[in-house]
Amino acid sequence: MMDIFDVCHEINSLLTLKNEVAARNLLIRLLANLDQTKTPYPQVVNHMIRATGLFPYLQLANASWDQKYVHYAFEVDVGRRKATLHREQSSVLSKLLDGKNIAVSAPTSFGKSFIIDAFIEAKQPDNVVIIVPTIALMDETRRRLFKKFSEHYTIITAPDTPLGLKNILIFPQERAFGYLSALEKIDLLVVDEFYKVSQKHDRDRAPALIKAILKLSKKAKQRYYLAPNIKKLSDNAFTRDMEFLELLDFNTVYLDIKEPYKEFGGDATKKGEKLIELISPGTQKSLIYAGTYSEIKKIADLVIARIDPVDRIYTSHFSTWLRQNYQSDWLLADLVDRAIGVHNGSMHRCLSQLQIRLFEYEDGFDSIVSTSSIIEGVNTSAQNVIVWRSKLGNANLKDFTYKNIIGRGGRMFKYFIGNIYLLDAPPKSEDTQLEIEFPEEILG
Repeated sequence: MMDIFDVCHEINSLLTLKNEVAARNLLIRLLANLDQTKTPYPQVVNHMIRATGLFPYLQLANASWDQKYVHYAFEVDVGRRKATLHREQSSVLSKLLDGKNIAVSAPTSFGKSFIIDAFIEAKQPDNVVIIVPTIALMDETRRRLFKKFSEHYTIITAPDTPLGLKNILIFPQERAFGYLSALEKIDLLVVDEFYKVSQKHDRDRAPALIKAILKLSKKAKQRYYLAPNIKKLSDNAFTRDMEFLELLDFNTVYLDIKEPYKEFGGDATKKGEKLIELISPGTQKSLIYAGTYSEIKKIADLVIARIDPVDRIYTSHFSTWLRQNYQSDWLLADLVDRAIGVHNGSMHRCLSQLQIRLFEYEDGFDSIVSTSSIIEGVNTSAQNVIVWRSKLGNANLKDFTYKNIIGRGGRMFKYFIGNIYLLDAPPKSEDTQLEIEFPEEILG
């Protein structure tokens, strides 16, 4: 148990020294400790929450009048409910409401998409176009926005859906071209994961995304581009008249990085034992990044040999369904029996969606083993992120993607601390995480 007042004194000292990042990290660790012990926040903790800009964490039961005022002052309607924004979310939203074009680079836990919902509710734009990198993310975004805005908006994800009076169109870039002629104007163009216009990061899809952005931008009144882990933007045709906000230091959860790979080195047996040790209790949600299909198979064989099946209604029914509809001896069904799922790019979309849903259920999956598909396809997070292999297919994992993976650790109000377990050495850290360059010849 942390001593609340000693820790708050240290946080205050860090703030006095203008070291807000360290102060915020220490505060989040304190909040995790208070959450674990079910301890109400005294006013001094609320004061530190306010000072670090994490307004959603303010606990109103013991708050002073000015702390309550801040909580309500930063409250916005995000579609059928109200929510309090943190300081930097509010700043980004204010700029958008002022009509500015914004490119934001912020951590996974920042809540960049949340700002879209608040903007739509506040401005009630006629046409919003949201470009996402994958079909899976399109489905996830559609579900979120349908719940909030379907009463007043036509939510469009299929290319043959007729336009309504007000529309929210959500597409991967390849599908966007079908509506170019039908849309006279776009009130807000949102591009998620916009770093993918760089051929360095997505050689196959970059040309289509470039073309889509250029054509849609001509009709867009306003633009909002989102990405993680970009430190710097070079001058380019896409963001030339946009304000770039690098907010990577504003974290809402704390990542506790542990390096067990240093203990066992290249010993594969000890590595496997460590993985089983981490996931076998079944009390915490763990996302296991395998890196390659062959490594998923290694993990599956290890898990099936070392972990006993569990009796849970959802996983048992799903396992039975898999055996009846696919094959009786499928490895996936054996993993599901042990409350463990698999996510990769070659799996049927419905199976991926079902497994993500089961992972999010409290009494569903404990763990999910994945390639990079889970960081590109869906906005899921976990209490633990385990990096089994620092590979991306046949290539070594780059620092940019590595940060994307570990950024899945923690979630506001659910996991204050994301535990990161490195079972393989991480890639070398890059000072400039990503500098996007768009050669003029590509634009021609």
